[in-house]
Amino acid sequence: MSALPTFDPLVEPAAELTREELERYSRHLTLAQFGPVGQRRLKNARVLVVGAGGLGAPALQYLAAAGVGTLGIVDDDVVSVSNLQRQVVHTVADVGRPKVDSAADAVARLNPLVTVRTHDTRLSPSNALEIFARYDLVLDGADNFGTRYLVADAAELTGIPVVWGSILRFDGQVSVFWAGHGPVYRDLYPEAPPPGSVPSCAEGGVLGVLPATIGSVMATEALKLLTGMGAPLVGRVLVHDALAQTWRTLTVLPDPRREPVTDLSQVLVACGLPGPDDAAPPVPGAPAGGAPAGQVPGGAGGLDGSGGPDGGGAGLGRRSGTTAAGTPGRAAPGQVGVPHSGPSAVEIVAATELAELLAARERGEAALTLVDVREDWERQLVSIPGSVAVPLDRLLADGVRALPAGTEGDVILHCKAGVRSAQALAALRADYALREDSLKHLDGGILAWIEDVDPTQPSY
Repeated sequence: MSALPTFDPLVEPAAELTREELERYSRHLTLAQFGPVGQRRLKNARVLVVGAGGLGAPALQYLAAAGVGTLGIVDDDVVSVSNLQRQVVHTVADVGRPKVDSAADAVARLNPLVTVRTHDTRLSPSNALEIFARYDLVLDGADNFGTRYLVADAAELTGIPVVWGSILRFDGQVSVFWAGHGPVYRDLYPEAPPPGSVPSCAEGGVLGVLPATIGSVMATEALKLLTGMGAPLVGRVLVHDALAQTWRTLTVLPDPRREPVTDLSQVLVACGLPGPDDAAPPVPGAPAGGAPAGQVPGGAGGLDGSGGPDGGGAGLGRRSGTTAAGTPGRAAPGQVGVPHSGPSAVEIVAATELAELLAARERGEAALTLVDVREDWERQLVSIPGSVAVPLDRLLADGVRALPAGTEGDVILHCKAGVRSAQALAALRADYALREDSLKHLDGGILAWIEDVDPTQPSY
């Protein structure tokens, strides 16, 4: 096995450490590979964390504790109760606050020697290059494909390395993408998977402790890059299965056919909805194209099909249901064997339009059936008045026969974020092809209903 590549430190050392810093970071200073010079490099470093959510939370804590001099946080989301299961940088008292403010306060409590820059904004093609130019390194903890590609392209244009992490359910992945030194995100995934082919953490769920596992590895990679220690995960993807408690490493090769990024015009912004969003492509044990087992040639796919973790509102993508982390080798319940394509424009209903249709039904002016494909516990938490429950697995198993007796008029399907309902729509589409009644689904799911129609309802 050839030696793993090493790289020069990203930053020059800062001035000498103060007495307070010598005491605070003494455990670092005793490490021969780290020492005072390594700590001074951290003091001089500027790291941008994209997303103050599941992965951003532990990464921020460990980078702050380690003594990274300047931490930037970009996120336009606010703290919700459902975040607290895994986003440990936030507390009950922070619910409703901007995540960047909550995270900044947590960093200040942990290490007041760290300078925090907050970017309470949505990362976009118009601001990404300007924000990135202020930093030496980016940690990508975003939650949607659009931001994934935006981070990747902006980093390639600015020459900044990206520490990338992804989580979903019980699985996680970590890598380092760095143009000019190894493969980049687009080498592995030239284009986003079909809309809805990979779920968000909101739809697929995530084990609450998993972000700590993956986020701490991301922080470790950041410290290695900043100080020049060890061999960063450039050209390698670390894949973690928490249920089996295993780790494996896949080699990633640059795609020699890929056109280099020249601007941000190719960023994919519509990558998540609508579409059946509850499964991801499996990790190939031996990828196509003749690569050795454990190697993934650039552009060959594999791993999670996205690389989006549970992160926050850091960038492109409207709702929490936009696609996020894929999971290697696991399909969601009911997904296997269901061919699908994303809903067309005529198969989509906005939340405000649904409210008008339900009001018309109440007045006897419209006939429609609103079908909730979520699980019973979700309906107990929040539901749309007048909906009927038909869980997704029943629809996938029985098709149109699963609809309740007396179903009349147009059928509108809904779930949490538009993910499972789009999958159900794909499964029922053939049955409605020759009917006068139409089949549609609610864009953005009940989360859109809460946001646009009834904000008094609890979000989850």
